[in-house]
Amino acid sequence: MTVIQRLSGNSSLKALGGFAIAAVVLFVLAPAVLSDFRLSLLAKFLCFAIVAVGIGLAWGRGGMLTLGQGVFFGIGAYIMAMHMQMADAAKAHEDVPEFMVIAGVPELPSYWQPFASAPVAILGILVLPAAIAAVLGFGVFKRRVKGAYFAILSQALAAALAILLTGQQTIGGFTGLSDFRSFFGFRLDDPVNRRMLFFIAAATLLIVVAVARQLMRSRYGELLVAVRDQEERVRFLGYDPANIKIVAYVVAAFFAGIAGALFTPIVGIISPADIGVVPSIAFLIGVAIGGRTTLLGPVLGAVGVAWAQTTFSENFPSAWTYFQGALFIVVVGFIPAGLAGFGPMARQLLERVRPGKGAPVEAPAAPVESAETTEVVEEQSAEVEEKVEA
Repeated sequence: MTVIQRLSGNSSLKALGGFAIAAVVLFVLAPAVLSDFRLSLLAKFLCFAIVAVGIGLAWGRGGMLTLGQGVFFGIGAYIMAMHMQMADAAKAHEDVPEFMVIAGVPELPSYWQPFASAPVAILGILVLPAAIAAVLGFGVFKRRVKGAYFAILSQALAAALAILLTGQQTIGGFTGLSDFRSFFGFRLDDPVNRRMLFFIAAATLLIVVAVARQLMRSRYGELLVAVRDQEERVRFLGYDPANIKIVAYVVAAFFAGIAGALFTPIVGIISPADIGVVPSIAFLIGVAIGGRTTLLGPVLGAVGVAWAQTTFSENFPSAWTYFQGALFIVVVGFIPAGLAGFGPMARQLLERVRPGKGAPVEAPAAPVESAETTEVVEEQSAEVEEKVEA
């Protein structure tokens, strides 16, 4: 076996090489090739990719169709926006942000005041989305709500939050919060600081992907797939599937909250239109098109769909929505593995038509359980049998 073959067979080295290539593309190639405007646009897409990684973990590995990630994205985004508004007001020696003065709000609402502190705002971004997801997940999964019912419930939460924010004038109402001047003391109109926001988003995405990969390859990741494929069997082996689902749901919410917090200074505005039902479905479409069961599929799908929407909507503003919907239907109906599944499909096709390999062997019927599920269940069944014999 050659050295190259050994290196290619080592998954850890392959992953390290993949991260190195991604780092070169994001930190060297993209800033050198793209203009400041396009780089800022890519930073926005990277925020969507961070949300997509969490959806890939919860939906692709756990089977939870999360149609309400806009809720957690919005919580992180609005907390960051509130802190930035109060920081700008403090620099201008004002008691309330400028939009409150225009709206006739004389005093700062009580729920705004804690987020005037930068550490409290960061803590809120990291903790609140995850805590709310834990409470929701406990109430939903402990009652064994799943499938379409869970999808409808999560979508209803996103719609309810958007409607609630629309009616709150103290938080910007329908127009949301905008006109931010600084980000933790750094001026947002400085091109250098704008590039720094891109680097922060890129570094965050790489960290999030690394965390998701570790979870997928861990014992917990195997249990998550087992719950997706054979929930009742996992329950019989002594595990509580609800707890396994809650962890994935909380991690996905945690990622979405961070993405929302980065989205606010990068884009410069956050409104109910950015966190409602439509954005939540757009997150899901990117994951489905990229390949929900893979690690990089959701990232590439989210960035690709967002880029295509920005590019094609400029030339075909009325037709892009129909094209996006048709692409989603085709992928879900005919290519369940997404665009990431084209590689394995092409390899299998080449192996079948390659000369000297003999007649192609018919593929066996798709098993009900995945290989990961079978391995976990067999190991746990052996443990149960040993305990019974003892």
